[in-house]
Amino acid sequence: MTQKEKRIIVIGGGAAGMLAALTAARMGASVTLLERNQKVGRKLYITGKGRCNLTNDCTPAEVLSNVPRNGKFLTSAVTRFPPAEVKAFFTDLGVPLKTERGNRVFPVSDKAADVVDALFFALRRSGVDLIQDRAREILTDHGAVSGVKGERGSYAGGAVILATGGASYPLTGSTGDGYTMAAALGHTILPPKASLIPLVVEGEECPSMQGLSLRNVVVKVKNKKGKVIFREQGEMLFTHFGLSGPLILSASAHMRDFEKDQYTVIIDLKPALDEVALDDRLVRELTGQPNRAFHNVLETLAPRLLIPVLAKRADIPSNLPANAVTKVQRRRLLETLKGLSFPVAGPRPVEDAIVTSGGVKVSEVDPKTMGSKLVQGLYLAGELLDVDAYTGGFNLQIAWCTGRAAGQAAVEGFQ
Repeated sequence: MTQKEKRIIVIGGGAAGMLAALTAARMGASVTLLERNQKVGRKLYITGKGRCNLTNDCTPAEVLSNVPRNGKFLTSAVTRFPPAEVKAFFTDLGVPLKTERGNRVFPVSDKAADVVDALFFALRRSGVDLIQDRAREILTDHGAVSGVKGERGSYAGGAVILATGGASYPLTGSTGDGYTMAAALGHTILPPKASLIPLVVEGEECPSMQGLSLRNVVVKVKNKKGKVIFREQGEMLFTHFGLSGPLILSASAHMRDFEKDQYTVIIDLKPALDEVALDDRLVRELTGQPNRAFHNVLETLAPRLLIPVLAKRADIPSNLPANAVTKVQRRRLLETLKGLSFPVAGPRPVEDAIVTSGGVKVSEVDPKTMGSKLVQGLYLAGELLDVDAYTGGFNLQIAWCTGRAAGQAAVEGFQ
């Protein structure tokens, strides 16, 4: 076998690409990693709000239950490199970990940079040749991979692992190049759509509350038939365009058909209180401050930026004395506090998504090896594939396990 055939080229220095390159190099392969950015792991720096939620401390079955699209395809990869092994892998790299609410796993330092650095230095120690170049074409010879053509040069190799990411956050390098290269080799590309994406709400209410973060609220989403398709407690954020924050991103993954369906986000601002307890609280606040203006009394119940919206929704004049609030008005206020609703106009652009659904059709990829069924020596990993998961570290878990599977298989393909 020639030296060309024994070399593995990895396209993309994100989570999946770095894991694939490191796995292959540790198995003795000669590995070249092509990354268009000056540094590898650029998108990893911004995951988990810069803290890097690198997996979820759960079973493989629980991982798959959090993958709404093509989860079955990932069964082998997740089972062979489950969250427990991902944790051990990073601990061995010198990254101490901790587990937080929802079994989310973070570095103890709360710094995504520590994860990227650990991978970078592991790649260097393993002899991976890191080259800054933008791959443009995967070269083939008689139906088998023969190398990669980049903007700065050409690279001979008998196996290529394509791990360029999706179409989200293009400033980090995820510009859809991988889709183009895979399609040129005959792969079917399902159009990428936003998943884990902020939501657009029309009108002036959200802009008036821009920057307001709500904690410990319950968000539920209903479709146009009134069916609740999502319900979870946590944190969310109002923005100039609508809604964002962890709860909203999680909810968006369940909103799969904006073209045909209509969605409404409903916020329970007081989930710890049932209607009876909340009504008792309202009575106490209103009767305890009888001469104060209604909007001033509301300051004990809600953040300042939210008060004008609550007063308007409940149809109560802001300057009305507390002792003049009627039982009917109080009921409207209670219903607003327990169900502040916002019709969703749609998602933000796909470029704003944390991850994208769509990509290379998984029926054209071997689920055990991540190998292309169309081109010998081609492997695909990470967000480029038509799989995506909910928030909580599951998408990075997908990147790690598919990258590892591709790296192993690429080496074993030479044997």
